Amino acid sequence: MPWGDVRGLLQYVPRFSGKVFVIVIDAPVPALAETMLDLVTLQNIGVQLVIGSTVHSKDDLLDRAAEVELKYNQSLLNTESGPDEALAALGRGQAVVLDVSAGDPLSANLATFAQSVSAEKLILLRGVGEDLPRGAMRAVEVASAPDQIMRSAAAACQVGIPRVHVLDGETPGVLLSELFSNEGVGTMVYADSYRVIRPLREDDIVELLGMIGRSVRNAHLVPRDYADIEKNLTDYSMMEIDGNVVGSVALLRYPDSDSAEVGCLYIKQSHEGLGYGVELVKHAEQRAHELGLSSVFALTNRAAEFFQSRLGYEEWAPDRIPAQRHQQLLTSNRDSRVFGKTLS
Repeated sequence: MPWGDVRGLLQYVPRFSGKVFVIVIDAPVPALAETMLDLVTLQNIGVQLVIGSTVHSKDDLLDRAAEVELKYNQSLLNTESGPDEALAALGRGQAVVLDVSAGDPLSANLATFAQSVSAEKLILLRGVGEDLPRGAMRAVEVASAPDQIMRSAAAACQVGIPRVHVLDGETPGVLLSELFSNEGVGTMVYADSYRVIRPLREDDIVELLGMIGRSVRNAHLVPRDYADIEKNLTDYSMMEIDGNVVGSVALLRYPDSDSAEVGCLYIKQSHEGLGYGVELVKHAEQRAHELGLSSVFALTNRAAEFFQSRLGYEEWAPDRIPAQRHQQLLTSNRDSRVFGKTLS
């Protein structure tokens, strides 16, 4: 396993330990054995499991669980059961086997039960079904989606489940690949702060400098040091995905000017091509609008196409930007072009 994969996995182990995952195992029979091994892995790091299936019998699940030595409670519970017996079993380190054989694998009854045991995640490993959009989506965005399964996932979030995952149960290793990576490999509907853009904190500065170091050395970003960033801390914002910083942007203001610079725009290589750069620039534009500024601009060559085609910026004459920044540009020996946008 590559070291990067190990580092990614290790950050989730303490986060998942002690959390309750409710998992509906509707994966086809050939995938059951590997799925059960993945459940043992989760149990071994402290995840408390509630499992059930709408397509496999209780005996099939228990036989497979016994084969891999998954620790489970002998009593079969259902979604009408109160949470006490389930919580007692989970507290002993046993998986709870739940009867969800009737109907929708993401039913309202299941979501309510999951909420009653404080489930962190509700996960469906499904067989063949309609194609679903891949990636992370806010529950409010899919509450009226055409796919019933997406509406059910959104409804589960509204009941109080922070995250609902819908995965292709036929794909080998899909469960662990989804859980132990920032971006995942399936569909996730969330109600918590999975992806946020927040102000830079002082304890982020070292990480920001490390993150942008490659682009600074390659002359794609203006050099910055700790003291400069600390002095202008409120100018900077960071994007976090699942608690991990993946990008940055700054809105740099100049005295006596109603135009501000969008700078320090950076996305980690592992997260490029996902639209996060656009989100960060739009966040900076929104901040500028809230501050009553009339326009924003960016200095770049490498990202000219990005600013023009993706964000509607136009190339400006260099003397349109604030005089202080124009003078810095002239003395920098950088051949950056200026792209600007008037804010409505």
